[in-house]
Amino acid sequence: MKRIPVSSRRQFIGRTAAAIGFPTIIPASVLGQNAPSNKITMAVFGWGMMGPSNTGKFLQESDCQIVAACDIDKKHLEAALNTINGAYKNKDCKPYHDYREVMARKDIDTVMIALPDNWHALVSTEAAKNGKDIYGEKPLARTIAEQQAIVKSVQKHGRIWQTGSWQRSEDNFRIGAEIVRNGLIGKLKEVHVGLPSGHNDFAKTGDKRSVTPPPPELDYEMWIGPATMQDYIECRVHKNWRWDYNIGGGQLLDWIGHHCDIAHWGMDMDSSGPNEVNPIQVDMPPRADIWNTATKYRAEAKYAGDITMIIAGGHEDIKMGTKWIGTDGWVYVNRGGTYDCSNPELKQIIKKREGDKVVEAARAPKLGDDIIKTRLYATPGHHRNFLDCVKSRQPTVTPVETAHRSASPGHLALISFLTNRSIKWDPAKEEIIGDADASKLLSREYRGPWKLEA
Repeated sequence: MKRIPVSSRRQFIGRTAAAIGFPTIIPASVLGQNAPSNKITMAVFGWGMMGPSNTGKFLQESDCQIVAACDIDKKHLEAALNTINGAYKNKDCKPYHDYREVMARKDIDTVMIALPDNWHALVSTEAAKNGKDIYGEKPLARTIAEQQAIVKSVQKHGRIWQTGSWQRSEDNFRIGAEIVRNGLIGKLKEVHVGLPSGHNDFAKTGDKRSVTPPPPELDYEMWIGPATMQDYIECRVHKNWRWDYNIGGGQLLDWIGHHCDIAHWGMDMDSSGPNEVNPIQVDMPPRADIWNTATKYRAEAKYAGDITMIIAGGHEDIKMGTKWIGTDGWVYVNRGGTYDCSNPELKQIIKKREGDKVVEAARAPKLGDDIIKTRLYATPGHHRNFLDCVKSRQPTVTPVETAHRSASPGHLALISFLTNRSIKWDPAKEEIIGDADASKLLSREYRGPWKLEA
């Protein structure tokens, strides 16, 4: 009897399961691989800031088994293996240096990607091509063009995507967006997206700002990847890469995928975006500086329906978080369960957690119990939602298309700062209108031999 290749068996079983309405996640054991039966197998990429946190969440899920870890810093990779194999009390999780070797493993169902922004597009598209479902960190990518490539690849290959914009899985953010979507603050007029400012020395490098040889444990050539090669300086590598425009996008791009994501949720803009973005004020260090991303900034985005969004960091009048302002009041949400609004009755519409128990607060008795007619996507937890959707093949709460739209206003704001002029944007065609020079900033030139293909 002719043996069917693993890849063909995966496709055949997946198509059959989908045809009869069953989830299409096929345990690796069914495919003849050495992996736990009935487990969603996962590989994790990156052990800097979000890698350990995301991995810890997935280690808590009994139907997920992390079987591979990849990092180009040997010390980081060792820490990842110690954490994962220590949790499982075995040595089954295997180490990798090159992400392509991991993608070639047919027994891996999903990947968690927590890499610097310059690597998001290459690793994500490679994962999609190899049939992996993806939990990827925000922002979706370093440029709008890279984001478009990721969206195309995920759609083309039919993959499940969850973005690390976990605020959508928190009750206060969801309920705040529901208040807006149900018209309970009247016609929406203005939205505030408050982000951090300045630079933080996340890696605690202190004054390590001199050019030195890379440490032997770090493959610096690979770390730079498709970005422009530059001298190794410790304070702009691990974690602090966010402050180097060559790799990241500063506080603006590091946070736009959180609070603008929530703003769009309430605005019902997950599939669209602004028509125009104007630079109001920016403190941008010289491009030659080691940390050269914007420290204090303010941009204004114009949306259909005469709605204005203010995106700001370092301005006292724009608080950290998301605030929607309508003709009949406002509602404000932020981390730490923060939920506030101008209407005392609406303040009561919130679910509060007491330990593991969710307690429903009063349902605005004077307004009636049925005022929330439009309900938004509620999850049992962000990482749990991803695994559930891998099984069901239903969209996650933050799918790839949403992540793209949530980050795009930040990219356009950055382009407006770099060009010091208004950017006209066609949200349907996803093109800058009438500005060839600004349009060039929608993408970055890749350093050879790296090429991005969706």
